[in-house]
Amino acid sequence: MMAHSLILHNGNFVTLDAAQPRAQALVLRGDEILYVGDDATARRYQTRDSVTLDLQGKLALPAFTDAHIHFTGFAQSLENVDLSGCQNLAQALTRVRERVAETPPNVLIWGGGWNNAEWDAPAFPDKRALDAVAPHNPVILTRKDGHSVWLNSRALRDANITRATLAPAGGVIDYDADGEPSGILRENAIGLLGGGIGAFGNALRPDTLQRALQYAHARGLTTIHNLEDANAMRALQTLHANGRLSLRVVHSIPVDKLTFAAALGLQRGLGDEWFRFQAVKMFADGSLGSRTAEMHEPYTDAPTQRGVAVTPSDALLDAARLAAQSNIDVWIHAIGDRAITRVLDVFAQLRAEGFAAARLRIEHVQHLHPSDVTRFRELNVIASMQPLHQPSDMFVADAALGPARAAWTYAFKRLLDAGAPLAFGSDCPVEPLDPLRGIHAAATRQNAADAPEKGWYPEQKISALDAVRAYTLGAAQSVGDAARAGSLAVGKRGDVVVLQQNIFEIPAREIQHATVACTISGGNVVYQA
Repeated sequence: MMAHSLILHNGNFVTLDAAQPRAQALVLRGDEILYVGDDATARRYQTRDSVTLDLQGKLALPAFTDAHIHFTGFAQSLENVDLSGCQNLAQALTRVRERVAETPPNVLIWGGGWNNAEWDAPAFPDKRALDAVAPHNPVILTRKDGHSVWLNSRALRDANITRATLAPAGGVIDYDADGEPSGILRENAIGLLGGGIGAFGNALRPDTLQRALQYAHARGLTTIHNLEDANAMRALQTLHANGRLSLRVVHSIPVDKLTFAAALGLQRGLGDEWFRFQAVKMFADGSLGSRTAEMHEPYTDAPTQRGVAVTPSDALLDAARLAAQSNIDVWIHAIGDRAITRVLDVFAQLRAEGFAAARLRIEHVQHLHPSDVTRFRELNVIASMQPLHQPSDMFVADAALGPARAAWTYAFKRLLDAGAPLAFGSDCPVEPLDPLRGIHAAATRQNAADAPEKGWYPEQKISALDAVRAYTLGAAQSVGDAARAGSLAVGKRGDVVVLQQNIFEIPAREIQHATVACTISGGNVVYQA
């Protein structure tokens, strides 16, 4: 028996390995599982260099993966103005005013998390409200969904955005009654500021990134699929080079860098088991909350609008084809049913052209058209979904779409029953970084206050086990990692989460209150309660 092993015994292991679904014990040597089975056999691996952990009968699972996150944006949000939970405009302005009081003039104030749909007066805010509390600082505040930003006059002026500024294709600049920019930019118009989520704050400090890593481990996470830009790749690679990256990172690049990546010969898998390049990310449409998700039919509460086609189909096809030719995975954001249909049409064309092995994902898959449900299995397209969007957006969806159409929103069960591959994430910082809360949302279709009583369109609930599978094995399969990750089996990675509660035995509504007892990443204990 090899030395330097970690022996986990007296546990209740749910392995997600079909060949051995349950176990009492697990033995790790470094970043590899040596043994899965009973306590008596596990004790035979004991040496004087071994460390043993008594799990006291607690539930142990493959560690969680967040399959859709903006990680450095989340890290940055830990330091910036947090407007989540505000119930009205006045509360949001109070938080900005407090930050202004401690910030020198002319220094940028960045924040986010505001959600006007939750305010008592849900109209979009404007620059004048911010001007009143921040006359001498540029202020840029990202909406909860990341698809709109709210600026004051100083920020508009610094970005040289005037009434003469033309919105880029796939973007919207809102105007006030005087024909001046109102302070709201949507979709591609956000690019006029020079970046996306997380791009407007101060430089990210290493200790801030480390704080975010520890936060993730405390939620049972050991792997993320990060959808950010070169700055994020640089920061995370630096952390890895310094031996401080305890979270496995699978990274994408934005579509505007695809040509360079292809020309350089970059392919999925470049890197190692802690940091690697994987995919190109592009946008088909916007978001439901910003009314920019692209729909087949008009919005019920905005009958002149059908959303925004952020990228036309021919451009999506050209980019997806180049990625497939270059052995780069394709991840396309699509929220509205029209956008999802367009992306599936693009993927169908790629399959028809012979790209049978290309790994194709649709990010969010929020509002489906009934005719598209079976196409995910038929085309082998992964549905990369974020369950915590559902309690946040359910009442917005009812108002925007009406009950008949909203019933096809976050259709977890329909997709699962149709054989669609599911991978779950958070879209953090849009939603909280917490897989257990995501499992709760998928299993109950309720918010934190247990509403609605029976769940929102409860026929779309899935079991806690199916939700766990989407946060583990499904996420691993979506990036070609199933041979090394996603379940607990001999030869797989040493990533384990131990929970304080058995989420398969407690009432589903209580899963949101479950907590992590221990997280093991690469055979090392990285969090212990």
